[in-house]
Amino acid sequence: MDKMTISFFVAELFALLGMMAPVWVSNHKIRKGQLCQLRSEMLQIYYHNKDKKKIRQYEYENFVLLYEAYKALKGNSFIDKIYSEVKTWEVIT
Repeated sequence: MDKMTISFFVAELFALLGMMAPVWVSNHKIRKGQLCQLRSEMLQIYYHNKDKKKIRQYEYENFVLLYEAYKALKGNSFIDKIYSEVKTWEVIT
């Protein structure tokens, strides 16, 4: 490859990377929003049931699915303690 071809290739590569930056930023914001929504839903279920330490089966199943999605999106350990506590509650069918 001659210098002109390499220069053209490098310029095209940087142009492509420049176009990808907004997509990455957008995806990052969407992921953060999803994490926030998942955490909010789990906390709502938690605070609704924490005094009785009992949870309806469908709420428990929802909570587990929300937790798994939260962790799959690389959610932090904030919710782990709450998840551990909810797992000890009586599940009402």
